Amino acid sequence: MKAKIDDVLCTGHGRCYVLAERVYRLDEEGYNADRGSAIDVPAGLEADARRGAQNCPEGAIVLIDDESTED
Repeated sequence: MKAKIDDVLCTGHGRCYVLAERVYRLDEEGYNADRGSAIDVPAGLEADARRGAQNCPEGAIVLIDDESTED
């Protein structure tokens, strides 16, 4: 699974990190540190990644299954 973080939609609420700190990182300004890219979700942390993505108020995180052909 990958988590794609939109660099425009992310406004720095930090809920993704609070709910899934083993998946998401914050930069020094409180934004997701991986804005504008897709990160690999570590094995076993898929539920955490979903929780963080589902609680993003802007919907800035899209989860992509490994079977998907999207990047």
